[in-house]
Amino acid sequence: MAWDLMLFDLDGTLVETAPEIADAVNDTLHDFGWPAVDEAQIARWIGHGTGALLVQALARASGRTPEAVRADARHPAIVARYDRHYAERCGTRSRLYPGVRETLAALRQRGSRLAIVTNKETRYTARVLDAHRLGAAFDRVVCGDTLATRKPDPAGVHDCLQAFGTPPSRALFVGDSSIDAETARRAGVAVWLLPYGYNLGEPVAACAPDRLIADFGALLHDDPEETT
Repeated sequence: MAWDLMLFDLDGTLVETAPEIADAVNDTLHDFGWPAVDEAQIARWIGHGTGALLVQALARASGRTPEAVRADARHPAIVARYDRHYAERCGTRSRLYPGVRETLAALRQRGSRLAIVTNKETRYTARVLDAHRLGAAFDRVVCGDTLATRKPDPAGVHDCLQAFGTPPSRALFVGDSSIDAETARRAGVAVWLLPYGYNLGEPVAACAPDRLIADFGALLHDDPEETT
């Protein structure tokens, strides 16, 4: 058996990105005279998109509210500076989780369509995929700014289901967070979660996924008929 469509989160599911995201954030904070933020804290902010993460980091470092950060006239320049730093850092300290490349190739050989649904903005997603030579592995990529809404809104999943004519019962969402779990449930598709990613600092088992799998290679032993 193989799922007709398999949808994947990016950060914390396919690629460990927190180290270089933290580097780019702290490069930016340094440029504007603010103190660095701990990498572990930055990892806990991953999930709602790079823009939201940067606002959280700026608020923490400057002692302001997120609303004040967004209203700051310098914010566009700060974002542009982060963009430059992230472009320089991307691929320097991120890594594919074990078995990702081989498993994706095997899943595609089985006949599954593969898609990414991430809250990461398009330009940052493209950089990560290019850095790790993953772009060709996917049939569709839906980013945080592709549609009018982002996860946990299920629009990205619905977009992929419609594109491939796949019924929800034949699709699986693979992620690492409560955001992914809620997205999948709202879309009516099964959700399997990995325990090693970024779940806002909370144990991923608390999300009660259809399955909690120990590693990416476990996807090669799936059976859609066993998942409700």
